[in-house]
Amino acid sequence: MTRTDNGLATRVAVTVWPGTDPRLLRTTEGTESEDHAAYVESGGYQYLDHPDALLEEVDRSGLQGRGGAAFPLAVKLRTVRDAGRGVGTVVLANGEEGEPASIKDRWLLRHRPHLVLDGVRLAARIVGAARAYVYVSDVHAVRALGAALDAAPPLDVAVEVVMVEPGYVAGEETAAVRAVNGGPAKPTDKPPRPFHEGVAGLPTLVSNVETLANLPFILRHGSDAFRAYGTSASPGTFLATVTGGGRPPRLYELPYGTPIAELLAHHQVSTETLKGVLMGGYFAGLLNREVLDSTLDHESMRRLDSGLGCGAVAVIADECPVAVAASVMAYFDRENAGQCGSCFNGTAAMSAVTDALRLGVATGDDLARLQRWSVVLRGRGACATLDAATNVAASLLRAFPTDVARHLAGECEVCGTHPYSAVRPYEVEAVS
Repeated sequence: MTRTDNGLATRVAVTVWPGTDPRLLRTTEGTESEDHAAYVESGGYQYLDHPDALLEEVDRSGLQGRGGAAFPLAVKLRTVRDAGRGVGTVVLANGEEGEPASIKDRWLLRHRPHLVLDGVRLAARIVGAARAYVYVSDVHAVRALGAALDAAPPLDVAVEVVMVEPGYVAGEETAAVRAVNGGPAKPTDKPPRPFHEGVAGLPTLVSNVETLANLPFILRHGSDAFRAYGTSASPGTFLATVTGGGRPPRLYELPYGTPIAELLAHHQVSTETLKGVLMGGYFAGLLNREVLDSTLDHESMRRLDSGLGCGAVAVIADECPVAVAASVMAYFDRENAGQCGSCFNGTAAMSAVTDALRLGVATGDDLARLQRWSVVLRGRGACATLDAATNVAASLLRAFPTDVARHLAGECEVCGTHPYSAVRPYEVEAVS
């Protein structure tokens, strides 16, 4: 659900893209969790004879991470397996959905916990892990997982659910490892990376729950079937949360390569009033109307200096892009881990400038500083929060120069009549 201005909640519907057989979403929109019998009847929990053969199929499938970085899963699996020979390994399924504009992971955990657990046990078999953790910050997901674990067959791996307080940085891989190890859910310096030294000091596979939820399909149907949808470089389907544009939020399962204009038309968003989108959650920044000529895949987003991130697409229509950027930047300022001076001070400084710009009191020198910070602060800090902030700053200046100029002159009519401000812009909550 998403919170409306009057504090009420509206249901988030789910949609499988027309002409696409669902792999992750169910075609029904019930609020109940899929039960064990139904999952087994659909082909779940199949016996795995040869883990190495499945790893080769995963490699051929081209399955990439759905948590934001799009890193090839087969490379992660192989690295952890090889690093753990003789010492042991751990699997950490990351379902701590830190992006407020995304609901995909919480939906899977609440409604398809057996699919997630099946993916966890297959990953554990591949890397040789005896222990696995499902890392979440949603109490409804904890309940669904607990019921699923009670009903599931022996999984060949001990699975524990770890719950933490939600937070933007809590889902970062080293923060997840640190929390499972008993510390705060905050990032640590790298190296070491979790695939070398993670939970309990062992090589650890940290992978997003949507990513792992694709493994049962590959086991049952193979890599060629997996590649039946998508593009050659971005194969398969993915979950996209679409919000904004005056429409109720919706969760889609889309083939990679779907034209953005088609998605927005299906979502009943008028392209006439579209100003742009906040792409990939908060991380990838803002895009203007040029996004209408693009498709939803990693290679196309890279050409726009953007990214799919967690698959969230927030429509900017009636809102002013400057005000949206200022709200997102203020969120980063509040949510940074407070551990790195460059991030703590950098997000605060960029938030101050974008807020001044929103209010029409920024100067040309302020904008020059913002432009410089968007370059020199990139890559600093223990996690990617500062990178996300620099992405928002750089993309605002690059994609919306006319809106920035209006604000610099104090002449934005949109902000003068109905200014946009949100503590968690485009926030969406999954149906319980």
